[in-house]
Amino acid sequence: MLDSPLIKYRSYLDSLKTRYNPHEKFNVNCGLEAIHGKLYRRYHENTGKKHTRTAQVTGKHPSRPTLSPQGSGKPFNQKTKIMDQNNLLHLKQEMRTLGFREDLTVQMEKNMEANLPEFTLKDKVEGVKSELELNIYFRQSSQSEFYYLNKFEVLKAEERPLVQGETYRVSVDGASGQLVQNFETAFEAVGFFRAQGEPTTLAIAKGNDIQPLVTVRDGQVILIEKDFAKTFRSPEMPQTFWVDRGKGFAADQAVNLVEGRSVYRDDMLTQGGQEYKAWFKMDLDGPRDKYQNFTMNQYHDPSYGFNLSEVLDKFAIKELDSPKSREVLENALKNGDRAPATVEKDGQKIKVYIEAVPRYTQINMFTDQGKSEKREQFLKDPAKVKEMLQSKGKEKGASTEQGMGI
Repeated sequence: MLDSPLIKYRSYLDSLKTRYNPHEKFNVNCGLEAIHGKLYRRYHENTGKKHTRTAQVTGKHPSRPTLSPQGSGKPFNQKTKIMDQNNLLHLKQEMRTLGFREDLTVQMEKNMEANLPEFTLKDKVEGVKSELELNIYFRQSSQSEFYYLNKFEVLKAEERPLVQGETYRVSVDGASGQLVQNFETAFEAVGFFRAQGEPTTLAIAKGNDIQPLVTVRDGQVILIEKDFAKTFRSPEMPQTFWVDRGKGFAADQAVNLVEGRSVYRDDMLTQGGQEYKAWFKMDLDGPRDKYQNFTMNQYHDPSYGFNLSEVLDKFAIKELDSPKSREVLENALKNGDRAPATVEKDGQKIKVYIEAVPRYTQINMFTDQGKSEKREQFLKDPAKVKEMLQSKGKEKGASTEQGMGI
């Protein structure tokens, strides 16, 4: 007699009119173990049911998927362990390519071993202007044991950042009871808080430990934690960077973009699949898009007319004397770094920090304290100072064609 779950499942297939491999037809004498794995998973995902029966792989049918001994409802076979290791190796390589720290990769592996359906890794980096936070998002496929890294976020660190185990919690007291919602960022929490009625409380929660920050009662917003005032008035919004199998802006490039510097990419594709090169700069003065991200201005190379090597050659920079040190300097500038360089001022060698400014086909220079230096004083040919001053402030139109990996 056919098992009842199998009858229901075959009815489900008929309703979907699903096509499956004719070489993987059902054998009713083999029970659930003979069901095609992918369609079986879809059935249980759509019905919300899990069949916890444990099945064994036999030598007679080694290719048939079996149910997880843990009752997860996800099929596996003798290759599952190898496939999981391959997934882990690929993600480790993606983490390295994107420039995330090694200890984050260790955390990633532990979360994968725990079989979490999704998880977020957090990091902090010291930028030129401020401390920034990174949120790296992982999600497990609903069709397999595989995990994917599709995006990460960068935002300026909050005055009172969350520590491990803490979340922002919004509690709304209503007629039908209390609604409690947790958030990872102040931006999300404050937005949700403001959209609610009253009485509502925004707090930081860690287990049973609740630290109220702000509440609204009788139409009045009451700040309980004064240090949260600035964050509450203007919470930092994250910038999302999408990646595809490790391809996209690396972590340090993303930080540089958020801090307002320009990054060079030579691996871009148009929507039509055409390769191109361009400088990118985030439009921090413009409005955010429908996904709450700043848009990117692109300055195509070579059509826009900014040649970094030629611009650098106008200045008496010591690092340009050596091909190796020149390459290091140019690569750092293309990465969006504020790169150190040696120049001469008042007869003495001093260190300055340089940024590429493709929008104005120029570079900017700063002292080690971050104060702006007049770049004209470091030109090789003083006669070109007037020419440079005339070009100062002139702006070329920026190409805004969007490519892959933004």
